Amino acid sequence: MSYIVINKEKCKACYLCVDECPKKLLKVSKETNSLGNHVVEFNDPNNECLGCAMCATRCPDLAITEVYKG
Repeated sequence: MSYIVINKEKCKACYLCVDECPKKLLKVSKETNSLGNHVVEFNDPNNECLGCAMCATRCPDLAITEVYKG
């Protein structure tokens, strides 16, 4: 099982990761960070995350960390 951790304070709301996720597990949240940006939210209720880390690779602010639990 894989999942990601998003550092919401680093997120600058470019949403490149949202477009990059092949399973569409990322979405724009209603929550904002200290900069006032609507941060990205990871939602994976069915454990569909592939662990591909495409979202983390695409993030220009290094706000996403991929975690693999085997």
